[in-house]
Amino acid sequence: MKYRTLGRTGLQVSEVGFGGWAIGGGRHGNSYGPTDDTASLRAILRAVEMGCNFFDAADLYGHGHSEDLLGEALSDSPEVLVATKVGCNFYGNVAVMDFSPKYVAYACEQSLRRLRRKTIDLYQLHNPSLEVIRDGRAFDVMDEMKRTGRIRHYGVSVHTPEEAMACIQDGRPETIQLVYSMVNQSMAKEVFPAAREENVGVIAREPLANGFLSGKYNAASAFPEGDIRHGFPPRYQEALTAAAKYLKPALETEGRTLAQAALRFVLDNEAVSVVIPGCKTPDQAKENMSASALSPLSAEETDLVLSLFR
Repeated sequence: MKYRTLGRTGLQVSEVGFGGWAIGGGRHGNSYGPTDDTASLRAILRAVEMGCNFFDAADLYGHGHSEDLLGEALSDSPEVLVATKVGCNFYGNVAVMDFSPKYVAYACEQSLRRLRRKTIDLYQLHNPSLEVIRDGRAFDVMDEMKRTGRIRHYGVSVHTPEEAMACIQDGRPETIQLVYSMVNQSMAKEVFPAAREENVGVIAREPLANGFLSGKYNAASAFPEGDIRHGFPPRYQEALTAAAKYLKPALETEGRTLAQAALRFVLDNEAVSVVIPGCKTPDQAKENMSASALSPLSAEETDLVLSLFR
């Protein structure tokens, strides 16, 4: 496993981290299908064994279940870094976005309890609107929590390049978490150079395009209700399938799976501090973590991937 610096946090993070969305399970929807907690715990421990020291979750994932599992598995590993997110208040009858000081403080205490930690290494606002980012008061809350020692560092998870740029321009968030993959390169042109210029750490999520860049799914694959992919428009699913089919013969080799090639593409961009593929089993954790030891994509392979967006 190789390590990189997470922007101006100064934290040394494994370049392949552990995305905790999937292990949250499907009890509350917005999931990646059924999970087995025993397998999830083993996957976390396998990642640690292979040098992973960066685990990313959100209180929303399984309504705390992802954090519970990380807390259980990592309670004896204080040297491991744990990041989580806040912003969706699911404690009432209806989930609502809430970045108020009162809610963020309450949610932080609940996350600390589930994670079995005294301090959260990286606390992230979970996909706030552009208006919330530009307003800036949510950052005031995070600054206060950092001052009191409840969190060490903070950042923002975003959807769009405009949101990412607003975070960078504000100057206070130390990291941004964003979507970046072989089939979604929208952040690379403007956001990545700006992040490097301001020394903002970049956390790349969904590098496998919701699993489609594993090559395991196709246009006819069906997903149960509650799985985030259940609502994918047919044309979108067809496009993801076509991209994987196009890339697999060129990128999959005897010693490298298509999923590992997808992770290498993300890691080959120097602006990325850490990529956080999700996984639910020890074998998936091993496959993901092993990508760090592989060689970068060749110039020809990279050009093939980039050609998808030319």
